Amino acid sequence: MIALDVGGTSMKGALFDREMKPLGRLRRATPRRHGPVAVIAEIVAAVHALNEQAAGYGASVRRVGVVVPGIVDEVDERAIYSANIGWENLALGSMLQEATGLPVSLGHDVRAGGAAELRLGAARNARDVLFMPIGTGISAALFCDGRPVRGLGHAGELGHMSVEPGGELCACSARGCLETLASAVAITAAYGARSGRGVDGAAAVAALLTHGDPDAQAVWDRAVDALATALAAVTTCPAALLRPRTHRARQWPGPGGRSASGSSSRPPHGAAHLPAASRTGPERTGRRGRVPGRGADGLAGGGRHNKQETTHAIDTY
Repeated sequence: MIALDVGGTSMKGALFDREMKPLGRLRRATPRRHGPVAVIAEIVAAVHALNEQAAGYGASVRRVGVVVPGIVDEVDERAIYSANIGWENLALGSMLQEATGLPVSLGHDVRAGGAAELRLGAARNARDVLFMPIGTGISAALFCDGRPVRGLGHAGELGHMSVEPGGELCACSARGCLETLASAVAITAAYGARSGRGVDGAAAVAALLTHGDPDAQAVWDRAVDALATALAAVTTCPAALLRPRTHRARQWPGPGGRSASGSSSRPPHGAAHLPAASRTGPERTGRRGRVPGRGADGLAGGGRHNKQETTHAIDTY
């Protein structure tokens, strides 16, 4: 089996035998600056390279699993939208299957990572889990009673929650998204702009904290504040994560306002902006007009969808 995780900066692949023992690994840069066509070509090349590794072991690949960022329809295996890579509404699963000649399953990168943590990692004994890795972009996977919440592919787009209304322009064409403050790319760029010195990624900014660098501290504090604001919204307002089409939503308990180190933070400055925080994804006002299912003010309950559609949007797993 081949597994390939396509990120905004790099793609990481592995070849596994029937006992799930890794036989080979691969890492390549994601050429997102050259557009979606170049990224797809690199995915195909990575799959071919891993398939060649399998042939070297005298093995045949039975299945390829590819996970990608953004909004993903896992049922139809379509890449609906990715702000970081730039594709929209691609039948990516079938495209990759045709290009590689191998059976391909397409999934969402963070939901796949969350499922792995739930089954094999830190969340093994938990049933209700929020998994949020931070990389080129920011997304989350929510599991309720052990089942993933998909929300028609939109659930978990936490990186496009507005935490600083009127803030910096995001790749999704909105302003003040969490990704513009707390993603690895944003942290790197913010440090360079503030200090006038280039650094090799967010890890380098984190390393400078141990040396008392005041610019690194200021950038890091701003990122942690943004993350605390988003997590407070998620844990107190499920609508911010599930993106429902009415105010009807499930609720679950959870801590709010925690910093990256686990210590309590001050009340997030954006906690009062929950209506703005609930506008997630590429369809939000400002890029494509009024969000489907919302009123003229952009809030839920626009009245365009019936009760059955609303229940499906919230309760689809």
